[in-house]
Amino acid sequence: MPTTTEVAPARSRDAVFRLVAVAILIAAGVVAWVLFRGGTGETPPQDRSITVSITGGRVEPPVGRVEVGKGSTIRLTVTSDVPDELHVHGYDRKAVLEAGRPATLEFRADTTGMFEVETHSGHLLLVQLVVR
Repeated sequence: MPTTTEVAPARSRDAVFRLVAVAILIAAGVVAWVLFRGGTGETPPQDRSITVSITGGRVEPPVGRVEVGKGSTIRLTVTSDVPDELHVHGYDRKAVLEAGRPATLEFRADTTGMFEVETHSGHLLLVQLVVR
């Protein structure tokens, strides 16, 4: 039969383990909240205009990524010095590019992911659209 002095350390040890377990759960909850406090991690929708020009096979501004929220309205305006076709992959949206005339393509970014916007004949990457 355990004596009183043997039972007290066992209870003390159990209390310490419980306190450590609670502290770990609280710390995990705080870490999860900090990492995911945006809820879904989505960017809020916002209208976005992107203007690109192509001269002598060079894209201005240089190719980059543009991040928008799902549901945003995207307005692409592209001017090329040669005739071509503008294409937004993943959305299958196209526009004819006439030499020297701006072409505008507007659509709602309703699918998440990364989508390349390019010209077909010139095979030029114009922008990478990231929808979150």
